[in-house]
Amino acid sequence: MKWEGNRQSDNVEDRRGSGGGGFGGGMGPRIGGRGIGIGTIVIALVGGWILGINPLTLLGALSGGGSVAPPAQQAPAQAPPANDKMAAFVSTVLASTEDVWTEQFRAAGGAYRPPGLVLFRGATRTGCGVGQSAMGPFYCPADQKVYIDLNFFDTLDRQLGAPGDFAQAYVVAHEVGHHVQKQLGITDKVDGMRGRVPEEQMNALSVRLELQADCLAGVWANHANKAKAWLEPGDVEEGLNAAAKIGDDTLQRQSQGVVVPESFTHGSSAQRVNWFKRGLSSGNMSQCNTFESRQL
Repeated sequence: MKWEGNRQSDNVEDRRGSGGGGFGGGMGPRIGGRGIGIGTIVIALVGGWILGINPLTLLGALSGGGSVAPPAQQAPAQAPPANDKMAAFVSTVLASTEDVWTEQFRAAGGAYRPPGLVLFRGATRTGCGVGQSAMGPFYCPADQKVYIDLNFFDTLDRQLGAPGDFAQAYVVAHEVGHHVQKQLGITDKVDGMRGRVPEEQMNALSVRLELQADCLAGVWANHANKAKAWLEPGDVEEGLNAAAKIGDDTLQRQSQGVVVPESFTHGSSAQRVNWFKRGLSSGNMSQCNTFESRQL
């Protein structure tokens, strides 16, 4: 990726050097990115809130939103150091998502409110509870922030076999995709059914939410490349490889030697690749309607 020299986002908070970030005990986030902990809902009920609907309905969704938990006490927010290349990279990717989604929402008659992005080590307080590095990158709808321990990118490379800067950009864009869902009202509608349907159905709807975030990451990549031409040979393959490496079937096969489809919460490798490719090739938000798709 030819990302250097592009604008960096000001919405990045660096907690890595503060003493207020790490905590022992406590409950993990109630809702968050890779372990977003979403609830579930009948597909027909969600359908009206999904992308590709009447623009007037979409505009109504854009003006909605759930309650936000009071922010936890933290040390004063600080920006990453200027010489931190990895922090500069994620700040640049975040800035690109801001540009793309601001334009996409404007075209739909709405206004995009960008998320914050928090860099941390070990554990940190969030509006969803205590976030931990072991969870991987995650999005907290309550405070509308993405949380990343940058050491995850080493895990992505060395343990999961998904190296490359575009693989890392895909991870950031996927979490921002959850923020887009929050802005559209999708997350709140889904979470509102938590505990009201069987676990298997909840898992199935979780898969659709996650695959939609993959598709939205692809939409971002499409428009970002049109604007900046920063994709180089091999970048797309890096992103597709990353999507494949974090499929539920692949992770289950590696960790327990057996695949249990009914327990999937993020989708199979093939599904994640398919929906990321759909967003990437089309650049069209309406192509990300996983909730009404018969075939995932």
